[in-house]
Amino acid sequence: MIVQASINGVIKIVLMILGAFVLLRFLGQLAVAKRNMEEERSLSERQRKYSKEKERVFKSFGKTSVISNSKTKSNQHAKNGVEDVDFEEID
Repeated sequence: MIVQASINGVIKIVLMILGAFVLLRFLGQLAVAKRNMEEERSLSERQRKYSKEKERVFKSFGKTSVISNSKTKSNQHAKNGVEDVDFEEID
């Protein structure tokens, strides 16, 4: 059995293949754009947090805070995250 291809059929197939490539490329570019926007958003959020922390540190630069002595040191350690430790002088 001999199959003959027509010019119209070949052109249709070539156009379908080109259309599929164009569609895949467009969808790929959309995916890249979405990823870049998400990355930019996270970078902006990190930058905002960094500048906020830097401003907080700059405001409290040089200030001291006094930790009061309480009767229960374990409660104070849990509350402030600081433990008062005595030291011995070595001769």
